[in-house]
Amino acid sequence: MLFQHVAIAGLAHIDAPRRLTSDEIHARLKPTLDRLGIKYNVLEEVAGVRERRLWDGEVKASDAATLAGVKALADAGIDADRVGLLVNTSVSRDYLEPSTASIVSGNLRLPDTCQNFDVANACLAFLNGMDIASRMIERGEIDYALVVNGETAELAYEKTLDRLSRDDVTEEQFRDEMATLTLGSGAAAMVLARSELAPGAPRYRGSVTRSATEWNQLCRGDLVHDRMIADGRMLMIEGLKLGQKTFAAARAALGWVVEELDEFVIHQVSKAHTKAFLKAFRIDPKKVLTIFGEHGNIGPASVPIVLSKLREGGRVKKGTRIALLGIGSGLNCSMAEVVW
Repeated sequence: MLFQHVAIAGLAHIDAPRRLTSDEIHARLKPTLDRLGIKYNVLEEVAGVRERRLWDGEVKASDAATLAGVKALADAGIDADRVGLLVNTSVSRDYLEPSTASIVSGNLRLPDTCQNFDVANACLAFLNGMDIASRMIERGEIDYALVVNGETAELAYEKTLDRLSRDDVTEEQFRDEMATLTLGSGAAAMVLARSELAPGAPRYRGSVTRSATEWNQLCRGDLVHDRMIADGRMLMIEGLKLGQKTFAAARAALGWVVEELDEFVIHQVSKAHTKAFLKAFRIDPKKVLTIFGEHGNIGPASVPIVLSKLREGGRVKKGTRIALLGIGSGLNCSMAEVVW
């Protein structure tokens, strides 16, 4: 999927305000850790997550996504009535139905001509939303699209910490559910536009996608128990294999050469996964802004949040080539390019 007429007219992120440190989690789980003989600082040592951000009070996915959407529209300098498509990409959701997108659309008072729907594809959903919107823009069906994401990990933490504090918890259960304790809350939004309407704005060149769905059982989120069960070792092994296939496709379609790309925005699961990813593709760590240490794994919001923070920190300038890299449970992988 290559695009000639798509620009990023607006971009925004929202950091959840409350910090929950790994030390606080370890202190709460100390009886379990001691009984099972698990290292006290396992979350920081293995995952590299020192703290994660959570919302204060009862914040729904639609609330977080709406906050980011308002900020992105302001960044783009356009009124809500010009948006022709809204795509919500949150893993978190308010209800099974209606769609979270419909709630965000109502909150933003988008026009009745604006299509709205949810796209769910684990941690790849935001990149998928960008592609869907870009296709419609490229074909001239719409002028502007808004892609949003709002993640809320609070209930998952509450229920997981309660479960792992029980006297009958096994070491296997603890390790299976440890990934839940690396999650974080946050929100992001992006306004995509016909490039003619946003002169000088960063261009979205397009993406490539590959899948290895025979490995769909490696990471599963449970709606009933609000938890995530993951085989971290196999996710890393098979994810890297899939990433190599996808990178080869990006090299062919987008002309990628690692040394010629200026920044790499990767979906950051943990310290171990990030280190393995950079080693496999021989990426200079100086070209990768990491946030998992302070924010945890924010799911699909991770990539747009890092992209927004790159701009906020002054790390991009006109002509900067930015690779967006994501691997999501399923397994699916997408790699895309933005030229600033």
